[in-house]
Amino acid sequence: MASLTDGYPAARRLDLTEDLFGHQVADPYRWLEDADSAETRQWLAAEEELWNGYRDGLPRREEFAARVRELLRVGSVGLPAWRGPVRFYTRRNPGQEHAVLYVDDGTERALIDPVALDPTGRTTLDAWQPDKEGRLLAYQLSHGGDEESLLRVLDVATGEVIDGPIDRCRYSGVAWLPGGKAFYYTRRLPPEAVPAGEAQYHRRVYLHQVGAPPETDAEVFGTGRDKMTYYGASVSRDGRWLIVSASVGTAPREDIWIADLTACDPAVPALLPLMTGLDAMASPRVGRDGQLYLLTDLNAPRGRICVADPGAPGPDGWRDLIGEDPSAVLRSFAILDGGELGRPVLVVSSTRHAVSEVSVHDLATGELRSVLELPGIGTVGGIGERPEGGHEAWFGYTDYTTAPVVLRYDAAAGELSTWAASPGTADRSPAVTATQVTYHSADGTAVRMVIMEPAGEPRAGSHPGGLPPVPPEGLSDEESRVHRTGGPAERSCILNGYGGFDISMTPGYSANILAWVEAGGVYAVAGLRGGSEEGEEWHRAGMLGHKQNVFDDFHAAAEYLIAEGITSPDRLAVWGGSNGGLLVGAAVTQRPDLFSAAICSAPLLDMVRYERFKIGETWNVEYGSAARPEELAWLLGYSPYHRVRDGVGYPAVLFTLFSNDTRVDPVHGYKMCAALQHASVSGRPVLLRAEGQVGHGPRAVSLTAARAGDCLAFVARETGLPGS
Repeated sequence: MASLTDGYPAARRLDLTEDLFGHQVADPYRWLEDADSAETRQWLAAEEELWNGYRDGLPRREEFAARVRELLRVGSVGLPAWRGPVRFYTRRNPGQEHAVLYVDDGTERALIDPVALDPTGRTTLDAWQPDKEGRLLAYQLSHGGDEESLLRVLDVATGEVIDGPIDRCRYSGVAWLPGGKAFYYTRRLPPEAVPAGEAQYHRRVYLHQVGAPPETDAEVFGTGRDKMTYYGASVSRDGRWLIVSASVGTAPREDIWIADLTACDPAVPALLPLMTGLDAMASPRVGRDGQLYLLTDLNAPRGRICVADPGAPGPDGWRDLIGEDPSAVLRSFAILDGGELGRPVLVVSSTRHAVSEVSVHDLATGELRSVLELPGIGTVGGIGERPEGGHEAWFGYTDYTTAPVVLRYDAAAGELSTWAASPGTADRSPAVTATQVTYHSADGTAVRMVIMEPAGEPRAGSHPGGLPPVPPEGLSDEESRVHRTGGPAERSCILNGYGGFDISMTPGYSANILAWVEAGGVYAVAGLRGGSEEGEEWHRAGMLGHKQNVFDDFHAAAEYLIAEGITSPDRLAVWGGSNGGLLVGAAVTQRPDLFSAAICSAPLLDMVRYERFKIGETWNVEYGSAARPEELAWLLGYSPYHRVRDGVGYPAVLFTLFSNDTRVDPVHGYKMCAALQHASVSGRPVLLRAEGQVGHGPRAVSLTAARAGDCLAFVARETGLPGS
């Protein structure tokens, strides 16, 4: 068995340097991009042997994995989707690998059980949508983590599959017409109809007649638009209004059209612009009162809710119902208009510094009527209602120590209650203290971070009697810190972040976090620019040419944790995946002095060539493109692979990669691993954990626990967690 003392696997270094707009860009490990070559396979096999040898020596690996499995036994429960008296919902019971989709029409029964379909646990339920009457169900499955959803339709009463599979439906929604005979959906063109290498793009919106061959589906929208366009479609409850949206890649802007289906052929809808050519996004819906309601960031980066006439589209006719809040971000809403209510109300979910709030407003005027008291400082999921109207709303809730529950708001009684809880319990749920703090980034921007610690145990650096003492003059930085904190930091700490794609790091139940804190560690989550914690302006402050702000925010979070005596550089690890893996790569290469270990999962790391891999081209609206000189300069400024320098003492790094990842190509991790193994002089390990038959998205519980056990044990050892 190979070990670190034997050295790292041999990795040939190419003498390859390209002139890109005047930049001399080296790429010594480009040969690893050919994952199927004999040389790459041999290198990967050697890396696997190296990792296995290291992993076998981790004393707490099985302990962490078992604890994560136990904490995941709480299971999960999803929001109900109502169709008259019938409800559809997902639930994962203790011991189950995946959530199961159920229907309850007086008798509960399983409709889709991924493990029953595939006992290996490698099949996932990606999406589902009952028709408007609740008689048919469209659902999408993928296998082995590839997220290449196959769309089928089943009869709810019999469970019989009556249509499909329809392929090339990745990221497709389903919008049913009344009667269950047809639906709108999105599908990619067949590979033979598009240029080589573009099979992941070229989507179109189609109208599908249930039972008909998909090749006969009517193309409704999409011809002539950018190849990277994603589409969405929805149909109003009464079937009158079709709304179609289009956005290029992951751009924070979209165009939206609306059509009156009573005045045209649904296969050839007369789509009129609702919002086009504007730098904004919107979530429109037509209410049961016939009015158009929109949640939009147009002229309101934190969001506003507007009302308009759907027959007279265009922002000029929009009237504000809920105006922009200067410190909260609007997230979702539901309309309650049942006869039990004196006046219809609007139930609104928002987040204030990434913590959820729910308020109730008069539907006609927007006037605030009440604020609901949530169970804690947590996160609210989307708000659901009965399609035919009513006085009830349902929404999910979770926080760092509370497994998902579904809450029910009864607007007639003004009461909030728990409607469904996760079905299991975790033995000895750990006691955790969560504190939100504010620190300042390099440019003075205030950033918030949540710090989770073992409850009842004073941290190093705490001063129960008051403010920390002022250190005498003339002390070194380390001597000053010891004087201020009362001694060296004793906590191993994991710092996590994301900072991209308008995604917010909000509180949520995490078995990983709880297992780590229970073992005596500290876990911190920073709400970096690039996310949506403070609205669209916060997002844009961390994208394109401003991406360095994200990394500066992360570095400042680490410096705060160290300055406060919570941890120290030799006890601090960073952890992130996907865009968060890019964040970790930047932290490791820009500030190796701040960290002792890193978990870099499914990362982007070669930012010069990321557009060439998988669906990377769809992200150039977030990062920029190496094909444009100014944007290449941005990318080279932080591209982790290109910032690796020989002779630097880098932290210990574990790359966790997935062979079936169809979003971020694992070759990013291959190249970066080889580069760090060649360059680092710290003596700390650089290792690669490559996992087959899984991808970027959800996975079975057992696989989740195994990966968590490996990663937590790695961090525990490399940060000196007691007992590791």
